[in-house]
Amino acid sequence: MKALITGATGFVGAAVARAVAATGADVRVLVRQDSELGNLEGLTVEHVHGDLRNPDSLHHALAGCQQLYHVAAHYALWARDPSIFYDINVTGTRLLLETARDTGIQRIVYTSTIGAIGLPEGGGPGTEQTPVSLAQMAGDYKRSKYLAEQEVMTLARAGLPVVIVNPSAPVGERDIKPTPTGRLIVDFMKGRMPAYIETGMNLIDVDDVAVGHVRAMERGRIGERYILGNKNLMLREIFEMLSRLTGVPAPTIKLPRLAILPLAYLNKWLADYVTHQPPRIPLEGVKMAKYKMHYDCSKAVRELGLPQPPIEVALEKAVRWFQTHGYA
Repeated sequence: MKALITGATGFVGAAVARAVAATGADVRVLVRQDSELGNLEGLTVEHVHGDLRNPDSLHHALAGCQQLYHVAAHYALWARDPSIFYDINVTGTRLLLETARDTGIQRIVYTSTIGAIGLPEGGGPGTEQTPVSLAQMAGDYKRSKYLAEQEVMTLARAGLPVVIVNPSAPVGERDIKPTPTGRLIVDFMKGRMPAYIETGMNLIDVDDVAVGHVRAMERGRIGERYILGNKNLMLREIFEMLSRLTGVPAPTIKLPRLAILPLAYLNKWLADYVTHQPPRIPLEGVKMAKYKMHYDCSKAVRELGLPQPPIEVALEKAVRWFQTHGYA
């Protein structure tokens, strides 16, 4: 069995590549000519060069494969040119999956995001069935991933053998960029968190996200969505766990979100028109802080056997990796 994995040089994709390789499958990874390959160190995989926006390269990458894990996405809370989110996440996804259909791929797992899952208006954890709309998506990343998921569902209804997974906030090793959640951990470790805005998050070990992908390929129902998450926590609880792991004091000052919102708008304006660098206070992150982003992961646990170990283990792995690699 040969599997193509997109996004394998990234945080989640590298974990998926390792998990798929561990099953004994032949792994092929789609990478750009300028991709940083450090996250694939030690893995025996076949590299093919291509781009989600280049149909010819996709035909070449998919040739001879029976499985496809589409993990790649442009993941950020800001971009100088927002069109990149839609070019890669929406158009690129449609091109790849249409090419997979035309080349006879037997089974596909598409990596969406927890941000495309709705949250109940009256509170409580969101599920795969909680209604949500484009108007509820904050920022270009979430809007693009919502639109991409709609494209995937349309293809699934037309017969494409695709299963959708929606990871929550993964933590663990090889968070090279790092991701927004990883950046939160690094900033905490550096003592850059004197205060915080309270919000809710669902954390999961990135290695368990990878297991969820493999199980979705093996057991997932075509056209279904599966939330890949573990522990619902408040941000204060996460900082308390990190404090126990690192010895860094947890912040005790809780700031009102509305007091930070004007600073976030100012940061975005400076990023857009002056510095052309990602803002230190991401506007979309502040907007989302008003939601308690807690989710019910029982469907993936029940149908896929998604592991649910203590989340402290994943946080410890993340802290150790960031320390070892000079992030903090």
